[in-house]
Amino acid sequence: MTVIPAINSPPLQLLPLFLRLLLSGKTRDLSAETSVTEADPPLLVRALRGERTARAPFWFMRQAGRYLPEYRALRQQSPDFVRFCLNPPHAAEVTLQPLRRFGMDAAILFADILLIPHALDVDLVFKEGEGPVLSPVRDAAAVDRLEKAAPAVAGRLAAVYETVSRVRGALDPDKALIGFAGSPWTVATYMVEGGGGHDFRTVRRFALTEPDLFQRLVDVLVDTTIAYLDRQIQAGADAVQLFDTWASALPAAEFERWCVAPTAAIVTALRARHPHVPIIGFARGAGTGLVRYATATRIDAIGLDAGVAPAWAADQLPQSLCLQGNLDPLLIAIGGTAMDAAAHAILSAWRQRAFVFNLGHGITPDVPIANVDRLSAILHAWRREQTS
Repeated sequence: MTVIPAINSPPLQLLPLFLRLLLSGKTRDLSAETSVTEADPPLLVRALRGERTARAPFWFMRQAGRYLPEYRALRQQSPDFVRFCLNPPHAAEVTLQPLRRFGMDAAILFADILLIPHALDVDLVFKEGEGPVLSPVRDAAAVDRLEKAAPAVAGRLAAVYETVSRVRGALDPDKALIGFAGSPWTVATYMVEGGGGHDFRTVRRFALTEPDLFQRLVDVLVDTTIAYLDRQIQAGADAVQLFDTWASALPAAEFERWCVAPTAAIVTALRARHPHVPIIGFARGAGTGLVRYATATRIDAIGLDAGVAPAWAADQLPQSLCLQGNLDPLLIAIGGTAMDAAAHAILSAWRQRAFVFNLGHGITPDVPIANVDRLSAILHAWRREQTS
């Protein structure tokens, strides 16, 4: 069993007080001070709630992953990816690894968006060089089976909640923990197509020719995602993110039904249960549809891919909305002055708004650790009042 070193964890007797204060929604006025007291939520949570923090909090999508040698070493002990995700000591350890190196303001749960299909008894394997392979869901009989399996899904993912609890207990109170799930449309694409690397013809044909049946599939995913994220929050997640990685595949009318409406349903349900927990929506490739997505879903923060111009986002998206993003992941692989300039451009464009610095998508395995160090140093040093 891997032993997880605590990252300045608070005494156990203080945790109930800290959690009560976190849920109270108390925030501070803008100041140059970025450390927290027991009365403060983590910096990331304050930004997600709309506060223009003196320093922009940051974390990176896929910040735990194959670019880290310590991650690769641990994965060698457990080559089956699904089993690795469902091993709380291992999953918690890799969740914490990047914070030890780079001091991000948040850890994001190490898991996978396809754990819900796995818990729905859909066959799932990850093949080297190919990615996920699933038994396709393409007919009424398959959807019937999903509906029967759905009530048990949240319980079958108990290992994930244990990981959340372990990580939250190891984090310093000024660090946030982000839980996550795949949005229904994106998860459905994998389930219908039978894997990744597709052109979406099969799933879009299914949605267009059998919309009622496809709606049943989406409804299963909405309900199970609500239950799954609810349990992550109960276990200690400070915020949650919905990943709609394949939103770009949908034309406007289909985007409304299969991306916006399911996300809105999830947000509404979670907010009723956990009104103080921020929700981030990431509809990758949605372009100008992000305006509708933000307003209709009522998310607290919006993740932006690298194709969104920072100035456009600052001008067009609701002012109450926290922005998150959106450095091109290729630039962190390249590093140097190109990366520096792009990072500073984002910081400058969003200086009048609440925002969280991130990438436009995930860190890739070829990223040099030195580049992540360099970018992290820039972000640790930046202060809003220094930007003219």
